[in-house]
Amino acid sequence: MGTLSIVATPIGNLEDITLRALRTLRECDVIYAEDTRVIAKLLTRHELHKPLQRMDAATEGKKGEEVVARLAAGERVVFVSDAGTPGISDPGARLVAYVREHAPEAVIEAIPGPSAITALLSIAGIDATRFSFFGFLPHKKGRMTMLREVAASPLPVVLYESPHRILKLMEELAAALPACRVTVGRELTKMHEEVIAGSPSEISASLESRDAVRGEFVVIVEAI
Repeated sequence: MGTLSIVATPIGNLEDITLRALRTLRECDVIYAEDTRVIAKLLTRHELHKPLQRMDAATEGKKGEEVVARLAAGERVVFVSDAGTPGISDPGARLVAYVREHAPEAVIEAIPGPSAITALLSIAGIDATRFSFFGFLPHKKGRMTMLREVAASPLPVVLYESPHRILKLMEELAAALPACRVTVGRELTKMHEEVIAGSPSEISASLESRDAVRGEFVVIVEAI
């Protein structure tokens, strides 16, 4: 049986790639990627040339059999998401589950590296001994239920949010938990990296003062 490597890739800065990850990408037989165009940029940067296959959230459940066949042939298979560690609010978990069920003899290894969650926690200046991760909140159905869970949590809660809904999230937090402390990380590891901390209303005022709200956001909510 071959090996399935789940490889963490940079969340922004292309220099954030481990030596082990580069070696794994260099030695593998094929790379399955959430978006082949994204991984192609990283491979070009490091002068690597490997066969690429797309495997996103829509196709992850369908391509497990194909991956198992490769592993049965002794191949070294890599899976990468667009950024960060696969399987965390990204594809990867269903592939690993399928391989564990249908190819239990295969080696499944984690090639650890960047993660937006730990990146922000490391510079937020909070006690992160224990925290809850909620990923992306639902857009509509179930959103208020999860917001109530956030408000009731005794632990810091980490969320992901898009630029299209970050102001809406601050409005919702201001209504549900007005006295909470919020730390927002925007464009982490990139040229315009920024960390803002304050109440939901203060965060909203800061974001609304800009011409546009751009970038991907990591949000930490702490009840006070």
